[in-house]
Amino acid sequence: MVVTQQIHLSTQGFCDFHNITQAVTGAVKASGLKNGIVTVFSPSATSAITTVEYEEGMLQDFQALMERLAPADGEYRHNERWHDGNGFSHVRAALLGPGVTVPLVDGQLTLGTWQEIAFIDFDNRYRQRRVVVQIVGE
Repeated sequence: MVVTQQIHLSTQGFCDFHNITQAVTGAVKASGLKNGIVTVFSPSATSAITTVEYEEGMLQDFQALMERLAPADGEYRHNERWHDGNGFSHVRAALLGPGVTVPLVDGQLTLGTWQEIAFIDFDNRYRQRRVVVQIVGE
């Protein structure tokens, strides 16, 4: 069986983190499925999904890393073409990727003790975002 649900977020951009673990867990429980896989996907070119230890120090470290790897004030050919100033957000999103897949065993996500699912908006302005949660299993 396949069950698909969505999570809606209001985001601020510029490496804005959202812990979506509880929302994903809720989608799994609502599905009634017990064993399979859960894919969490962001249909956006300027955001990403990952797993992290969701605590303030790690979030700040991650934001600092992204600024070193793809600085917001860097020069990007994307900006030359579209003049929207968010070339850095596309690069950051591509580095991290749009989704994760988590095994579902006995109705539980098999996340590690400190591991949580995070949505990160890298764009240069606020957005209304959608995250797709697809559960495949039995």
